[in-house]
Amino acid sequence: MNEIRNIVSEIKKGNIKPIYFLMGEEPYYIDKISDFIEENVLDEAEKGFNQQVMYGRDVSIEDIVSSAKRYPMMAERQVIIVKEAQDLSRNIEKLLSYAENPQPTTVLVLNYKYKKLDKRKKLHKVIAKTGFIYESKKMYENQVSDWIRRVLSGKKYQIEPKASQMLVEFLGTDLSKISNELDKLMLILPQETIIDDTHIEDNIGISKDFNNFELRKAVGEKDILKANRIINYFAENPKNNPLVMTISLLNSFFTQLLSFHGLQDKSKNSVAKSIGVNPYFVDEYFLAGRNYPMRKVAQVIAILRDADLKSKGVGASQSQKDILKELLFRVLH
Repeated sequence: MNEIRNIVSEIKKGNIKPIYFLMGEEPYYIDKISDFIEENVLDEAEKGFNQQVMYGRDVSIEDIVSSAKRYPMMAERQVIIVKEAQDLSRNIEKLLSYAENPQPTTVLVLNYKYKKLDKRKKLHKVIAKTGFIYESKKMYENQVSDWIRRVLSGKKYQIEPKASQMLVEFLGTDLSKISNELDKLMLILPQETIIDDTHIEDNIGISKDFNNFELRKAVGEKDILKANRIINYFAENPKNNPLVMTISLLNSFFTQLLSFHGLQDKSKNSVAKSIGVNPYFVDEYFLAGRNYPMRKVAQVIAILRDADLKSKGVGASQSQKDILKELLFRVLH
């Protein structure tokens, strides 16, 4: 996020590059930077003649270069934004000659999502010299909760760890989806609110009692009754609780538990850092570690792999409910 702030700060100061090549696996920040340039580099009077949005599927590199070489009309500069520029990946190297000598009165922005330039190629080196390259890297799941906390903190909100984890488990690591849900919450809730699991359930529709987070906790505690209640709920609401997601999250939990067993330093902060979880949840791993010795954890991971294959129709044709029930029985006994 510091890099984003620096980009925005430099643009506000008037230190604007002729080329912004925005690339990488996480589209959220690519869109944020592109939108900021689109909204702020030119004033409203200048945009009509001097701001152009193109789409990679509809244009060629030659079209982009031709437009970029034009001079602005009654303005200091023009802005050209190429969205979905990854559709031009087969011919992107044709941009080299322009990148070597870009038009100083043009701001060319290329949104190159889900891909990146080869750093060994000349084009990458040239754009890094004459313009600006930003790589938006995909966040790991254990980083997203902290991102949620920082975003909300900047807007004068707080969030409890469980509520944050519920969002991550329900929405994954898609920052755009998470951001949209946070925006909804902030429209409804006043500043200084500490967002908890009830807020998430009431306003986003994620059950605070029947979710993968609670299932993981019940399994770790070997709470057979609670675990069965949750999988019955999942079976009745398969659309909102896909089996593949449940298996994946349980697999992540037991993989972390395997790492936990191998740690020499089992202080709370060390465990949190080593296995990549919020310190708030570390006690669950101590309890699960007592319930599942290392050998059992290895067996559970094998059981989860078997269930994953069955969920995809390999080796058996069972309902989601039957696969979950069999899985839990084998894990908990």
